[in-house]
Amino acid sequence: MNIISNSENETLEIGKKIATELKKGDIIVLTGELGSGKTKLTEGILTYFGLQDEISSPTFTIVNEYNTKEFPIFHFDVYRLSELDEFFAIGGEEYFEKGVSIIEWGEMIEEILPESYTKITFSRDLDKENLRNIEIVNKGKMKIEI
Repeated sequence: MNIISNSENETLEIGKKIATELKKGDIIVLTGELGSGKTKLTEGILTYFGLQDEISSPTFTIVNEYNTKEFPIFHFDVYRLSELDEFFAIGGEEYFEKGVSIIEWGEMIEEILPESYTKITFSRDLDKENLRNIEIVNKGKMKIEI
């Protein structure tokens, strides 16, 4: 599925729509260059759950945890990992079944993910600064559709 976003606000709204589909154990892998919309989409997901005032980038902590009434949300940023062992060292794979995992730069650990997850790839349009192409691909049993 391909979606076009023309602004940060549209990307935020796409995140909210995705949030309506989420359930405990879901994994979302976000991939795309810096500034392409990964964190904005995550902000939309968290906003749907009323967590807009708690959002922070996990850039230096690898993972931030947010609690919702339904399940915890684990927001990973694995950009700074130099090898997969670092993800195992923080017990990263143990988070997957406990709640919803959103993994920015998730392509870096894709080989160790469970067989079911949703990969969302962001790409920019060189001619239109705010336009983003957002491709959503469900792997395994994951079925996020908006």
